[in-house]
Parts: sequence; C-alpha cells; structure tokens
Amino acid sequence: MSVTSNDYLTAVREAVDRVGAGQQAEKRRAAGILAASVRNGGVIQAFGCGHSEALAMEIVGRAGGLVPTNRIALRDIVLYGGEPLAALADPMVERRTDIAHRLYELAPIKPDDAFVIASNSGINGAVVEMALLVKERGHALVAVTSAEHSAGVESRHPSGRKLGDIADVVLDNGAPYGDAALPLPGGGAVGAVSSITAALLAQQIVTEVVAELTADGSTPPVYLSDNVPGGKEHNARLEARYAGRIRRTA
Repeated sequence: MSVTSNDYLTAVREAVDRVGAGQQAEKRRAAGILAASVRNGGVIQAFGCGHSEALAMEIVGRAGGLVPTNRIALRDIVLYGGEPLAALADPMVERRTDIAHRLYELAPIKPDDAFVIASNSGINGAVVEMALLVKERGHALVAVTSAEHSAGVESRHPSGRKLGDIADVVLDNGAPYGDAALPLPGGGAVGAVSSITAALLAQQIVTEVVAELTADGSTPPVYLSDNVPGGKEHNARLEARYAGRIRRTA
C-alpha cells in the first residue's frame, strides 16, 4: 500500500493540532522569558543546524515578527570569522563542540539576550555545546526539540547531555522518531513534520511575547513587510535601535 499526499496532510493536521493546542504552560513560560529580555533591551538569539535552522529563520527578520532578533548559523564562521568556505563542506560539522564557541564569540551577544535553540534530535555536539555555553554565560534558554526522537537516541556530546536537559523551557515539536510520519511498506518513512510544527511553535511564542509587551502598554517592535507602502522605512527606524546587535544575512 503506497502513501499519498493526503496521508501526509492528515498526519500534519494531527501534529499541528496536538502541538498547537498543547504545552500552554510551557509556551507562556517561554514567552515570559523572551518578553523579559526584550523589555530589558535584549535581543532574542536563535540558533539551529540543518533543517532546524528553519526555526531561527521563522523567528528572525520576518514580517509580523520581532525586530530585536538575531540568527546564529554555522556559516557565520565564514561570513564573520574569516574561515574558508571549505570549512562548511564537512557534513559532520554540526557534531563539533568547538564550533559552538566560535559562533558565540562571533555573534553580537549582550548579557540581557535570551536564546532559542532548535534541534529535532537534540544530541549533536554543536547544539548541545551551545546550550551549555549559553547557560554558563547566564542567558535564558528556550529549546525546541522532539521529545520522542531525543528520548530514543544517545547524545553525541562528551557530557552525555541533550538539548532538553539544559534548557529553562523545553517545547516538544511533536515529531516522531526519525521525523518522517508515514511508514513505507519496505521500511523507512516519508513526510517530515518537524519544520512545520517548529514554525507553528515559533509563531505562537512570538505572538505571546507581543501580547505580553502590549499588556505593559508598550508598542512592541514588530516588523512590517518590506513589500507594503512604508514598510521598509518603518523597519529601518526600528532596526536602528539595535544597530550592531542584529544581523540580516541571506
């Protein structure tokens, strides 16, 4: 029996409903952490490797999102660190713990910044080391990971710890073990869901942060689309408040 696009739609709907409606207390706690950072003049630093970088892109620099946000990515060692492009050619680069220290050093991070780190498995060296480093430096940390997948695999970090063991708040993206939702007759599976549910969580958290800031009577620093009249000018004015602290790269 073959799988179909409608089968995938059903699986995604179920995951979205479950993740979207659940973890309300955790979502509120995550929003409280991030809102406190923004109130104090901090920036939300977002990091993820591989497809988990999609969550960082969902949080940083997009219409309807918060302006005080910054994306940390593996390619920063090339863009800002002067390393050759070949440094990213190793498919195992995200398993290296030293990369996290280099990325932290290169990023425009201040003490009041809070972090959101995404990893479906939550076990690779760069992500776990970054989480440990973030907590050692006194930052609040929200993690987005798959509880099911992370529980089913061993950590690749020397400490034996996983992303979910380190964060102040952990949000489960609801992805199954292996991420893909539809088993195939001959083995394996198709239809990954973690990017979709992580994007949902990211937007829910941002919405909650904006709600908290609005409740204070303040005007949240939120992007307009560059593609509406006045949007580019509006965004430039807000970005000027965080000059040197937020980077916008492709």
